[in-house]
Amino acid sequence: MIRVGSILLTIGVLVAAVALPAGAGIPGGDGSALAPLRLAGVDQPLAWLVPAAIGYVLGSIPFGLLLTRLAGLGDIRAVGSGNIGATNVLRTGRKGLAALTLLLDALKGTAAVLLGYAVGARFGFAIDASLVAGLAAFLGHLFPVWLGFKGGKGVATYIGVMAGLAWPGALVFCAVWLATAVATRYSSASALAASALTPVALLGLGHRPEALLALLMSLLLVWKHEANIRRLLKGEEPRIGART
Repeated sequence: MIRVGSILLTIGVLVAAVALPAGAGIPGGDGSALAPLRLAGVDQPLAWLVPAAIGYVLGSIPFGLLLTRLAGLGDIRAVGSGNIGATNVLRTGRKGLAALTLLLDALKGTAAVLLGYAVGARFGFAIDASLVAGLAAFLGHLFPVWLGFKGGKGVATYIGVMAGLAWPGALVFCAVWLATAVATRYSSASALAASALTPVALLGLGHRPEALLALLMSLLLVWKHEANIRRLLKGEEPRIGART
């Protein structure tokens, strides 16, 4: 059983860790709290660990599972594909709940990127920290510790991470996903097509670090869709909106 209190407590501790250095300079009133901190060698690993930890904890919140339980629908993992994402929530027939799952799964990726940027800015590596936090959020969704490291497939969180890092990437992903979904009505095929084209589009637009991160996330997303790919090849993949 998921312990929601444990998730919230962990998030609170991490947010407090971020806020503490910023407040340290306030009593002096000299604006030093806004300047990047100089780190000793022993502090540098911690500076990288904080955005990674924040991203992972946010990404690991299983909104699909939490929302369906709160709605009295039981364990979403016992429905359809057993996935905790929005597509499987839609198979319960609750479109509003599926939309909320999609939104929250995306927002946790965006929030991780923004918080990672804020932490990194304190230590002088804002962009790198936002990339680390975004990847950690994606990994947290795929491998949440609260669920025995058995999470979702990462589509919504991928979009959220891209929205925070390079919004054109999120637009490309959504546009390709929608076009493929209209043409095929397969959520998995839509996600695979979008994840294949997004890194290429970002690279073409000059977002090289974000393109490399998108490529890594795309490879992980394809791997998580291995069973879907087999069903697509056999003609056994359920279409969007199919109830189980």
